[in-house]
Amino acid sequence: MKALYPEKRLVNASMGAKVVAELRMRIITKAIEDETVLTENQLAKEFQVSRSPIREALRTLTAEHLVRPGRMGVEVVGISEKDIEEIYDIRLMVESFVFQRLLHQDNDKLVAELNKLVEMMKIAVKYKDTDEFSLLDIEFHETIIKSINHRYIAMLWSNIKPVMECLILLSMRYRMEENDKDFERVISNHELIIESIANKDTDLVNQAFYKNFNDVQNKVEQIWSNEEMMRIARDSIESK
Repeated sequence: MKALYPEKRLVNASMGAKVVAELRMRIITKAIEDETVLTENQLAKEFQVSRSPIREALRTLTAEHLVRPGRMGVEVVGISEKDIEEIYDIRLMVESFVFQRLLHQDNDKLVAELNKLVEMMKIAVKYKDTDEFSLLDIEFHETIIKSINHRYIAMLWSNIKPVMECLILLSMRYRMEENDKDFERVISNHELIIESIANKDTDLVNQAFYKNFNDVQNKVEQIWSNEEMMRIARDSIESK
């Protein structure tokens, strides 16, 4: 099977990290169906690695509740619409808290960093590099979250990031296949976020935040509940 997770993101990653990233994406895209039993021996053979990185990967996926221990190996649990809603509940709480903190701090350095990321996102769109765009999008929001130097908020973000990253990659891949002009609106949303942070305008902050958040959440939910949209997103990966 062709890799479903962007390999360029994993160049310097450990073997365990590479395996878990790929398995996570296969489970979330339903390339591996729910209730499938996975064994260390089977996965070690497929990925051509020892059992140690496989064991590490399965521990991580178990902690993320994507698989559960079984008698013969682990059983794929997958991800439900309720799970996705709860992930975005956490994201909503984290980012809304962060945006309120930004109203009371110096954001000049942050604004400069965000502007650079948006310019890179524009280049990714120009060359139709959906995965690069998606990863820059995630970096954009992570940069905002980390700017307030709140350790426990950062921990909450890191807990939801791996699965959310897969959901965003799927959403963006679908958009590129169906309507690449939609990326202009996504870029515009991010520029509005930067403007709101730079001006410390409470109304504009709320407008920018909820406009972007609702857009992303709705697109992800549509893909998950629509088999044809999921197929298009998955096929776009496999055709690369």
